Amino acid sequence: MFRPAALGGLLLLLGLRGICAGLQRGNCTDYELQFERVFSVPGDTAMLNSTMLAPDVFDFTSVPYNVTWYGPEAGREVSNQSGRVLVLGNTLWILNLQLEDAGEYVIVLRTPSRCYRQATKLVVEPPAAGECGRPRKAHQTLTNKITDILNCPLGDYVSKLDSYDVTSHITWYRGCEHIEDGKGRYTYLHRTKLKIDGVELNDNAFYTCTLTFTLGGMRGSVSETIEASVSVVTSEAPQIREPANVKLTAQLGSSFSRRCLVFVLCVGKPRVDIVWIVRNSKYVLNTKPDRIYTSEQRLVERQELPVPGVLLERMLMFSELREEDFYANYTCLAQSSRGTVTGYFTLLPADPNILLPVGLLLGGVAALFIVSVVLYYLFKVDIVLWFRGAFPVLYTNTDLDGKSYDAYVAYPQACAAGFSQQVEAFALHTLPQVLEKACGYKLFIAGRDCMPGTAIVDSVEENIQASRRLLLLYTASTFISRRHTSSASNNNNNDVSKSSDNNNDVSKSSDGDEDVCPDSRQQLECVTAMHRALLEGSLKVILVELEKISPAQLALFPESVRHLRKKQGAVCWWRNPSERRRWRTCTAGAREHEEKGGRDEAQPSLCPSSGFWKEVRYRMPVRGKRALYPEKTALLNL
Repeated sequence: MFRPAALGGLLLLLGLRGICAGLQRGNCTDYELQFERVFSVPGDTAMLNSTMLAPDVFDFTSVPYNVTWYGPEAGREVSNQSGRVLVLGNTLWILNLQLEDAGEYVIVLRTPSRCYRQATKLVVEPPAAGECGRPRKAHQTLTNKITDILNCPLGDYVSKLDSYDVTSHITWYRGCEHIEDGKGRYTYLHRTKLKIDGVELNDNAFYTCTLTFTLGGMRGSVSETIEASVSVVTSEAPQIREPANVKLTAQLGSSFSRRCLVFVLCVGKPRVDIVWIVRNSKYVLNTKPDRIYTSEQRLVERQELPVPGVLLERMLMFSELREEDFYANYTCLAQSSRGTVTGYFTLLPADPNILLPVGLLLGGVAALFIVSVVLYYLFKVDIVLWFRGAFPVLYTNTDLDGKSYDAYVAYPQACAAGFSQQVEAFALHTLPQVLEKACGYKLFIAGRDCMPGTAIVDSVEENIQASRRLLLLYTASTFISRRHTSSASNNNNNDVSKSSDNNNDVSKSSDGDEDVCPDSRQQLECVTAMHRALLEGSLKVILVELEKISPAQLALFPESVRHLRKKQGAVCWWRNPSERRRWRTCTAGAREHEEKGGRDEAQPSLCPSSGFWKEVRYRMPVRGKRALYPEKTALLNL
């Protein structure tokens, strides 16, 4: 006996289960009502299946799932009932049907992560009074005066029972009369077929096939009725649709196939034989894969309109074409008692296909061009420097251009804004050590090569005029000074175009005295260089950035310097040489360097082959035939 507490707990558990089941059904993917209905009669068996157990729904072969069926009575769960109902996998079996069993049955399929539901409608109809067949009938046609076959529509039931290893048996009836196997003109074939020898016009009747079985200890049966009609056989001479006496081309060594398509105007099954003939003499009868073989003759289509008939097909196939296969006629012959027709095609060799090699050639050239452009972009500096050293004779000798120096070095000198000992050491020691001693360039350095007593204006103008490049060394504070800021506030947009006025102002302030603070020299060098670079185009300026410049500091630079920096970039002394790309400019690489967490204190080496010095050498003038390749003796000079 159950205790009251235990009984209450059981009821609570069942209630919670019902609520959870309702929630799960409400959250399921709904595939709605199946289009196919299941029709049956009282006393028969109905088999209800679902289409959700398919690969396009979920991988049912590897994902675990369970199935629950719900009946039409307010979503009542259907479970195994002795003598009546069986749930086997995703199939619901209802034996000994009753009229009240009709309705919509819902299957809910659950996986560990998903839920699906689908409804199937069961229709239970009583048979007409005095009729042995079923209310719903299938229609099949028998052909008069030949042996024909009826197919029982219960093939799905047989296949499902076979999957359970359940023995089943089909019995045939004509009207209400039992048909015995092998008696008279009737023979049972392949369990679901009935063969009728010598079909007669009076064979147009109702035929019922009844499947009996024992499932789960319960005996069941299900029947289907076929309404058979007898048609009179008519057949005309066959007509060949393909081949239509044409010439075809194919490549030597390739595979090739061609079909013979025959149409027969008929009712029923015509007796037509289709064969292939090679060179009008040799029949191709081999249907096994070989170099030349044919397929089995098959029915392609049966049509009723505009005229009744069938399309028959047989393929001729070549696994590999040889020279002897060309310039020959291949004939399709279709013969019947009504007549014989032929159709042929002539096989010719195709012209050489030059599109593929031309396409490959053009594709290879395009790929080579793209690779070359990418490599040149990545290793532009190295390629150019190597070419200069390997072929100096291709460059013009610069000794006759009237210039005395390869580069004029401008930097913040003592007492000028932005001056630092590190900058001075770089200008007076590092640059000469690498560019002059190791690379053979000739530099003019203001703090080293100025002649005593020379006016600033004359010295700057004369030596810049005598130089092929101008190396402008600067830091964050080089252009940010009280004097430059004051003048920039009035001339920020015209600092290059008014360079001549600035030259006069500096000349007046210096009065030829070299002891004046070099701040005026720094301003004059910058203005003169920008004037020649931007307006005259007679001088190339190389910006050498000695420390990292922030966007706020860059905004205070003269507009001409910012314009030149944006246009050609600057060579960065502070850049870490371990970066993969050796060709970098400040404008393009500063943000990337910050994102990668680069450190400013990492400095390039003094070796001319380091990234920094390669970039400087790339921008310096080419010495042409007058120089060999001083980098070869760089280590000795150091």
